[in-house]
Amino acid sequence: MDYKFITLRERPEIKNNAAKWFSSKWGVPEEAYLECMDSYLNKETEYGWYLCLDGDKIVGGMGVIENDFHNRKDLFPNVCAVYTNEEYRCQGIAGKLLNMVVDDMKSKGISPIYIVTDHTGFYERYGWEFYCMAQGDGEDHLTRLYIHR
Repeated sequence: MDYKFITLRERPEIKNNAAKWFSSKWGVPEEAYLECMDSYLNKETEYGWYLCLDGDKIVGGMGVIENDFHNRKDLFPNVCAVYTNEEYRCQGIAGKLLNMVVDDMKSKGISPIYIVTDHTGFYERYGWEFYCMAQGDGEDHLTRLYIHR
C-alpha cells in the first residue's frame, strides 16, 4: 500500500477530478465543491481539501468549510465530505486524513474545529470529543457534533 496523502494545493491540477469524486459520493453539485476549492487554491481561505491517492486514483478525502449545513453557525470551521472508497476502508486512511486536517488547521492557528456525523466511536479514536447535538439544514432529526481542540 503506497498511498499518497496530499492537500489540493500540492496537486491543483486534479481539482476537477476531486470535485467530481466528492460530488459522486455526497450528491452535492460539483460547482459547490469547485467554489470552495477555488477559494482555497486562490488563498482566499485556509480551509483546505485533503486527499488520499492510490496512484492517480482518489480513494479518500475530506474538506474544511465554514459550516457543514447545520444550525450551529457559531461552531466553525467544519470538516466535511469525509469519505473513503469502500474497498479501501479499515486501512487507517480516514484517520490519517483527519490527523492531517487537524495538524494543518492548528499550524495556521485555526482551532478548535468541528464535525457533524452520525458515527459514534470512530472520531473519538482520533482525539475528537462529542460536543453537542445540532440540527441539520432541512432535517428533522438531530446529528452529533464533535470538537477537536
